[in-house]
Amino acid sequence: MGARYYGADSEDGDRIDDPSEDALFMMISDLNDSDNTFVVIQPDEDDPVWYASVAVLEEGGYEIVLRDASRSEHEVTTATSIGDIARELKIWLACRHYPGRPPRKIYDF
Repeated sequence: MGARYYGADSEDGDRIDDPSEDALFMMISDLNDSDNTFVVIQPDEDDPVWYASVAVLEEGGYEIVLRDASRSEHEVTTATSIGDIARELKIWLACRHYPGRPPRKIYDF
C-alpha cells in the first residue's frame, strides 16, 4: 500500500510507513555506530521538499537534522534522549505539508 504521508527508512533497510512516535523510538533505539547509523524520514514522492534525519554520533548521542525547503527551515541539533527525539520529530512532522491532506480548519471563537 505504501505510506499515506511519509516513510522512515534506516540504513539497514528497515522501513516503516507513517510511523508512530513509538515506532520512531524503536527505530532510533536500533541505531548503532557500525552498520545502522541513521534514519531518514521523508514523504514518498520524487524530489521531496522536506526531510528529517537522526544519526548516531561517535561521541554518543544523536544528531537531528530537520530540513524543509518550502519554509526555508534547516535546523541541526544534538540530543541524547530517544524519547525526546521521537516526540519532537512527531511534532515537527505534524506541521509538514502533505499533498492530498485536507486543509486544517481554523475557527474563530
